[in-house]
Amino acid sequence: MNTLSQSLSTTWRRPWFWAYVASMAAFAATLLLTEGRGGGELLSAAFTFAAFSAIVGIGQMFIITLGPGNVDLSIPATMTLAGTLSLKFMGGDASLILPGLAVALGVGFGAGVFNYLLIRLLRIPPIIATLSASFIYQSIAIWSNRGLRIKPPQALSDFATGATLGIPNVALVGIAIAVLAWFILERSLYGRWISAIGQNMRAARLSGIPVQLMFASTFIGAAVLAGLTGYLLASFSGGAALNMGAEYLLISIAVVVIGGSSIAGGNSNVPGIWGGALLMFLIVSMLNSYGLGAGVRLIMTGVIIITIVAAAAGKEGSR
Repeated sequence: MNTLSQSLSTTWRRPWFWAYVASMAAFAATLLLTEGRGGGELLSAAFTFAAFSAIVGIGQMFIITLGPGNVDLSIPATMTLAGTLSLKFMGGDASLILPGLAVALGVGFGAGVFNYLLIRLLRIPPIIATLSASFIYQSIAIWSNRGLRIKPPQALSDFATGATLGIPNVALVGIAIAVLAWFILERSLYGRWISAIGQNMRAARLSGIPVQLMFASTFIGAAVLAGLTGYLLASFSGGAALNMGAEYLLISIAVVVIGGSSIAGGNSNVPGIWGGALLMFLIVSMLNSYGLGAGVRLIMTGVIIITIVAAAAGKEGSR
């Protein structure tokens, strides 16, 4: 009994706990309006759309863990470019699904390398380097797209919109990536090294940690996840759109902070990413259910995100 009591007492203090509590509250508030109808469909949609936010959020979390000022603002443009080029490469041919995936991951890899080189060789802060690079990626996507909306192969579209044992396939992909990310952060030397860099870069360098190698691999890994998300999102949506990644600029950062990771770096939280991603989708669904206009929804969503981020920043500062 004491063990159960101690476990509950520890759980509610964990950073990710309140993200899930808030998600359940938003889910209940939405069902209250619909008198309980459509709960299953809402839950399925929540896990589907949260998966896209969770995958890019995990990549962003790795970068933020490296310490203050580290963030990737090129994620939306990388998603768009990867989705556009991979679908154009496949051209609707089902036999090219796996090569198309390789194209998307390759685009992410190239974007990650370019981002790191801008930061390392030109000594540009990550926030400026990745924002500048995003204009290049978006321009290439516009040049490549030429106003066309190429459909994904039917088999790929069926996978992206389908489910296995009642769980959306893209959610299964997102959960698998989250489990892998948790293992890397909590059980591997790589995870301990990036946490050490985020807590004190000078001490990490003096202790022999290959800091620049860790920076390079982390920025490349985040961009590869953005490329994968662009591939899945374009397949789910029936084609790549030039603005398909726009909303993930703020969301990829918000889910990291809402999920309990330290915005100052050095402390990450993988379970919280999914809690934050579900909360972001369910808040928008709740506001939609209450019939609020698009402008009001955007304002309220922004206010909620800013409030949580400000509260988290205040908590960090008080430590």
